[in-house]
Amino acid sequence: MDPMSELVHYEIRDQVAVITVDNPPVNALSPGVPEAIEAAVSRAAKDPQARAAVLIGAGSTFIAGADIRFFETIASRESSIERSHAIHARLAHIENCSKPLIAAIHGTALGGGLEFAMACHYRVAVPAAKVGQPEVLLGIIPGAGGTQRLPRLAGAAMALEMCTHGQHIPAERALAEGIIDRIIAGDLLSGAIAFALEKAQSGGVRKSREIEEKIQPRAAALAACTKTREALGKTARGARAPYAAVEAMEAAIELGFDAGSAREIEIFADCVLSTESHAMVKLFFAEREVAKIPDVPKDTPTLEIRSAAVVGAGTMGGGIAMNYANAGIPVLLKEVTQEALDRGLAIIRKNYQSSASKGRISQQQMDRALSLITPTLTFDGFDSVDIVTEAVFENMDLKKTTFADLGRVTKPDCILASNTSTLDIDEFARASGRPAKVIGTHYFSPANVMKLLELVRGSETSKETIATGMKIAKKLNKIGVLVGNCFGFVANRMVAYYMREAYLLLEEGASVQQIDQALVHFGMPVGPFGMQDIAGIDVGARIRQYLRSIGKERSEGPQSVVPDWLFDMGRYGQKTGAGWYHYEAGSRTPIPDPLIDDLARKAAAERCVTRRAMTDEEIVARITTALANEGANILDEGFALRPGDIDVMYVHGFGFPRHRGGPMYYADTVGLKTVLDRVHRYRAEFGDYWHPAPLLEQLATAGGTFYGRSRESRPRELAQRSH
Repeated sequence: MDPMSELVHYEIRDQVAVITVDNPPVNALSPGVPEAIEAAVSRAAKDPQARAAVLIGAGSTFIAGADIRFFETIASRESSIERSHAIHARLAHIENCSKPLIAAIHGTALGGGLEFAMACHYRVAVPAAKVGQPEVLLGIIPGAGGTQRLPRLAGAAMALEMCTHGQHIPAERALAEGIIDRIIAGDLLSGAIAFALEKAQSGGVRKSREIEEKIQPRAAALAACTKTREALGKTARGARAPYAAVEAMEAAIELGFDAGSAREIEIFADCVLSTESHAMVKLFFAEREVAKIPDVPKDTPTLEIRSAAVVGAGTMGGGIAMNYANAGIPVLLKEVTQEALDRGLAIIRKNYQSSASKGRISQQQMDRALSLITPTLTFDGFDSVDIVTEAVFENMDLKKTTFADLGRVTKPDCILASNTSTLDIDEFARASGRPAKVIGTHYFSPANVMKLLELVRGSETSKETIATGMKIAKKLNKIGVLVGNCFGFVANRMVAYYMREAYLLLEEGASVQQIDQALVHFGMPVGPFGMQDIAGIDVGARIRQYLRSIGKERSEGPQSVVPDWLFDMGRYGQKTGAGWYHYEAGSRTPIPDPLIDDLARKAAAERCVTRRAMTDEEIVARITTALANEGANILDEGFALRPGDIDVMYVHGFGFPRHRGGPMYYADTVGLKTVLDRVHRYRAEFGDYWHPAPLLEQLATAGGTFYGRSRESRPRELAQRSH
């Protein structure tokens, strides 16, 4: 038997050759699959029994794209160019088939999958299908003609949107834009065969590479490229791949198909070998690995979550309730006063109305979600819910009292979750009387938007509770990452060092605007001070107050008094119209406030700090070094399973730029010896509170990397130490 026949099947149905890609689970274009498709198309062209051919995928999808690990095997620019020429020639051969060739799409046709579909003469799809060119999310561009065929089918503007954003589009829009030719409402294969016979009857063979009208006039198409490049200045700061996609598209418009394809091949080669691409590929795999917990097997039993409750209708509690409603899960929302409850419900309604006004949800979807949220001032109904999330103020006594109440009013198998961002899960667990059912579920603000859900394992949290927590994250469209129970857990433990350096840099002479702009230019969506104005200066202040009451600080070293001064002045950020910036009524546009410079000078004088001018580069170096050094401590102590877990959290929780991979992979690309040298330099300049993490010293001395650590050196399970 031809081994390729196992990957791609060939049969004749109603005078149509049906070519079925069968490479589970997602029909990726692994080695052998492209060759087998080409061979099957050649066979169909010569087969006297076939008047046309249909390319379709077995299982749940068409062709989801290339095997991502393929990109890690490209060792040189020359080998990349050689491989790309081969795949371009293969697709040209497929497109040259003398009989109508139809791509029948269900599930997804992404990346290389869409490129194969576009090399077919026509495309049909089921209504639920999606297509896309998401290569930019891996730091590359479409490398098999995607930047050349797509604008010829859909026009420059649509192709630019797809190739620079990487988002999937639904079949209906793909039909409207010309990417697909018909939507099949019934059985896909039967409909595709009927469509193929229609084209065979009319003699229809259409090669997308020869279509020119969608990129005419060329001046207008090139203007779309210029407009996209200008927009990327705001959305793709520091990234190269989106700009590379525009460059390849310009080649498609200006040079014609063959010369444009040659240019695409060269640009792809530059991208695939870049640090940006390597970082984004690592992140791609890290996002999939976070679900693997060494001591919680995949088949661990989980609780079915049919109903939920949230205690606290503030900003976070309301957002958490929205998550459940958006997932179709009815949720009770409890507050202690009618005024607080009404205020929380008003914010929820306002959030939904904003989404509806922007076309993100329909009025029907909004009404449905609101109907699933039931406000209450009592614990009535809590005895029947499957999970309760506590979202009250960050106060240990209040949270312990809340968990004691929940332990009494909920059913024995109900999961008791806390949205605490810093406090000891084990104390809540003991207060509840059923510690095996208690887990931290730390959402990020705004909770109904941010993708990250930091799951915190207490010392007695059961495996079933952990598995259910990971399942809930997926149900709520979040990325769940399990961490150990230490103060601040992983995300906020690290961000304490991030903010410490931002505060100290401010006292040392940098301005709020310069620090924020330096981080934004680096690729963050917002700088540290802008972020705190959004989250609320009062949140961090109350945490510091609690810590000082028990004789602790959030991080080692000097702690700036400026944020506490702002808190005492009632400047909490956007919600009060003033924080690190000033805000006009009804606006969220930050306006620099000279008051902050005055406060920074006063704090510097109290600490006897000599202020000086700073470069953006040293600002970024200080802050990212602080993150990496504390991340190394967390890994060494076992509170995070993998460096990739930390990177996923920072990308999805704080907006760390994807094209840099996350703070740990970024440190690898800088070089751990360089990072260690910085720590030593800062220690000599600022004091012993800058002490190198043992793991950083170990890896830097050995010439290693965080991602290169052997699996044997990684903790088998998360540390069980408490605060």
